[in-house]
Amino acid sequence: MNAPLNSKTELKITNTQLIQKTQNIRRSSWQAHLRLSFAKRQRGVRLVNSEHEGPLYVQKAFYPEGPDCAHVYLLHPPGGLVTGDTLSIDVTAQTGSHVLLTTPGAGRVYKMREQGGVQTQNLKISIDENAVVEWFPLETILFPSSHARMNTQIHLEGNAVFMGWEVTCFGLPANSVRFDTGSLNQKMQIWREGRILVNESLVIDEDDASLLSGNAGLRGHPVHALMLAGPFTNTDQTDLLEQLRQISTESLFAISLVGEFMAIRYLGACTEEARNLLTEAWKLIRPVLINKPATEPRIWAT
Repeated sequence: MNAPLNSKTELKITNTQLIQKTQNIRRSSWQAHLRLSFAKRQRGVRLVNSEHEGPLYVQKAFYPEGPDCAHVYLLHPPGGLVTGDTLSIDVTAQTGSHVLLTTPGAGRVYKMREQGGVQTQNLKISIDENAVVEWFPLETILFPSSHARMNTQIHLEGNAVFMGWEVTCFGLPANSVRFDTGSLNQKMQIWREGRILVNESLVIDEDDASLLSGNAGLRGHPVHALMLAGPFTNTDQTDLLEQLRQISTESLFAISLVGEFMAIRYLGACTEEARNLLTEAWKLIRPVLINKPATEPRIWAT
């Protein structure tokens, strides 16, 4: 007859099981890193450094609007995040460079595994003096019972310029699948020389999903989008604001000024509508902010 387990033995077994579960999650998850650096050279803007670990990389830079602006597609072959996955993206635009970053498809955050845990994406963009970065990924789809942590930090030097958006879809509205469980902690911060200029945060707590349906939250709409562009320092934005407010839609679409930045917000039921409206806004903002017409990445047409 086996002797009963004492408390020390039980604790040892429990710790061993926990370690095994943690190791199993690590073995079946991706810790992917991508570091990109762009510089202005005699022949135009070039991708001068590209380092990646895990399934996250780029093919090459494209130049649909000439050599002075590089269009780059971020590739993530798994197509989504599972429990324990972490994507870390670090982009540097050196002085005088201009880069537009996008993705070939929607990002997905899948249902949490039984072991528990979160799915994380960390994005850091450093923009040097007289440089421009545009960050326009396709939408991120949050599956029910997913737990996403999305952290975006933009660091500006001098008169650097940033334009970017985040489009988030809660559930699968086209299939009538609601995001009824799960959580999201999404942050987007813009800093200049150690001083914070914009601090946006969207937090959906697993134990309190009232923000999804409340009037002070998403009002039951499954798609939320935010676009930031700036800084506007020496430009009168009156005419631009008026043009932006003429964009027609039956969804909730608002434009406001947040310090030196313009914020465009969308609440609705369709990610395609959100991207189309933000693209229309971008086409108005870009010529005013950087004196260049907007040129859509070719991959958006595929």
